[in-house]
Amino acid sequence: MGDSKRRPLAGRRSVLLGMAGLATAALAACADNGRVAVPDAPGPGPTSPVAQPSGPGAGPATPPPSIAALSSEQAAAAIAAKPGGGEGGDGTVAPPSNAPAAPAAVPSKEQIVAEFGTLRPQEWGLHVAGVVNNSASRHVALTFDACGGPGGTGCDHKLLKSLRSLNVPATLFINSRWITANRSLAAELAADPLFELANHGTLHLPLSVNGRSAYGIAGTANPAAVYEELMGNQALMHELTGVSPRFFRPGTAFYDDVAAAMTRRLGMLPVNFTVNGDGGATFAPATVAGEVARVAAGDIVISHFNRPASGTAEGYARALPRLLDGGVTFARLGDVLPG
Repeated sequence: MGDSKRRPLAGRRSVLLGMAGLATAALAACADNGRVAVPDAPGPGPTSPVAQPSGPGAGPATPPPSIAALSSEQAAAAIAAKPGGGEGGDGTVAPPSNAPAAPAAVPSKEQIVAEFGTLRPQEWGLHVAGVVNNSASRHVALTFDACGGPGGTGCDHKLLKSLRSLNVPATLFINSRWITANRSLAAELAADPLFELANHGTLHLPLSVNGRSAYGIAGTANPAAVYEELMGNQALMHELTGVSPRFFRPGTAFYDDVAAAMTRRLGMLPVNFTVNGDGGATFAPATVAGEVARVAAGDIVISHFNRPASGTAEGYARALPRLLDGGVTFARLGDVLPG
């Protein structure tokens, strides 16, 4: 379950990889005031190796999120169960190095702080060591974020209707704030086999062990705060659905390499993207259609499903039928990335 196809794929298209270090102007999105600030530059410092690179991947910077405070309570306890696994229907998955290094039991906050508290990050951004940006599958993975916060707790039902009518699967990254405002809808989406739910954080913050900021938004301040950002929403989603999400993407999509390694240690695969489909729900329909139309095998696309007034739904409605007729197939992250 999870593949979408109208006819066999005629040939594999190469994955579009951006150049490392490419700076792209970010558009305001999932933000209350539309202000965009350039992320601060990485600083030097000693480090210990914390994660293996997941391979190249590139794409424009994801726009900034809402900075409103979370209204739901953060869970105090870790989850005892390890997330499940799976692979694509074509048997092609990303290299084994992309598998999250999850233990049989999820470590406590104290264990995480003891293990990672002395490490100094060397990388900061969208594509850092340990973060997965694309798959080795012949499918394209569509991912949609729901960030929550003022103005960001809506649902693009038109977009979801298009995905369902075309039988196009997707992975939905949802934040605690969005779940709090849409608890019944979140449970409904979790029960739909066309979709899988993924963790988009508790406070919707950049994931940093030392308070690094992205787009003017301060990230998690220390390893303990990283743990809470990861596991608060993880526990909430497990409580709601009975399933522990396998994948994580932070607010702003920015990580440092230590925080990415912590994500893996806690049993989740840190995921970003190669194609920015909707510019944080700010692109016009024609732009969305054009960006989505350029996908190739193995791409991971980021867009949003919490902004029904955006051009996202219309853009996808234009692009998807053409892609399907051209032989492009789609799958959830759980179908194309290793367990």
